[in-house]
Amino acid sequence: MNIIIYLVAAAIVGWVASEIMKDRASLLMNILVGIVGAFLAGYFLSPIFGVGTINDAITLQTMLVTLLGAIILLAIVRLIRRRR
Repeated sequence: MNIIIYLVAAAIVGWVASEIMKDRASLLMNILVGIVGAFLAGYFLSPIFGVGTINDAITLQTMLVTLLGAIILLAIVRLIRRRR
């Protein structure tokens, strides 16, 4: 049951990040962006802010840190796409 909750939270974070970045993506891509954004946020942003990610617990603070990680991920992908 926890994996389902985690995937739903990742899908929500990925969808919100893609809406903020004006990047239309499928549900699977939104889930992937949410998961990779959580790992990115956990590695780089959690030590800075002192807050975990949705990997630790699903709270408002962790969702915001994960959202920031997903937005950074989408910005990096957009930069790579523009260079090609």
